Amino acid sequence: MTDYNFFHPTEVRYGDLDPQGHVNNAKYLTYFEQARVYHFMKMGLFSKDQSFMEIGVIVADIHITYHAPTHYGDKIKVGSKVAKIGNKSLTVEQCVMDAETGKVMASGEVILVTFDYKSMKPIPVPEDWKTKITEFEGLQG
Repeated sequence: MTDYNFFHPTEVRYGDLDPQGHVNNAKYLTYFEQARVYHFMKMGLFSKDQSFMEIGVIVADIHITYHAPTHYGDKIKVGSKVAKIGNKSLTVEQCVMDAETGKVMASGEVILVTFDYKSMKPIPVPEDWKTKITEFEGLQG
């Protein structure tokens, strides 16, 4: 789980906790999303000043495996990498890990579909995205 080229530091907020005192399962989706946004900005796919209606991706599928509980005060970071580029989709692998020990708390896979929000239809992954992602992630062409 250390073969990520991108990590985003994330703070566990008090409001992220459930009554049992650990991070609520649904909050991992937010952690994944925040890291993906910064990951995509780092690759140059879009900027923080851009409208989210222009991003051109929509979540199609998410799977998360929980390995260990995360608690308030834990120092965590979220890994994000594009593992596969399809015709109209991107497969992103992600994990939440302890920033100090590297212990994985949760791991998952997200399928994003490239999407034209004006026509409300899937579109092919743009060629410049393919180039930027391939170079950043070191994918084989």
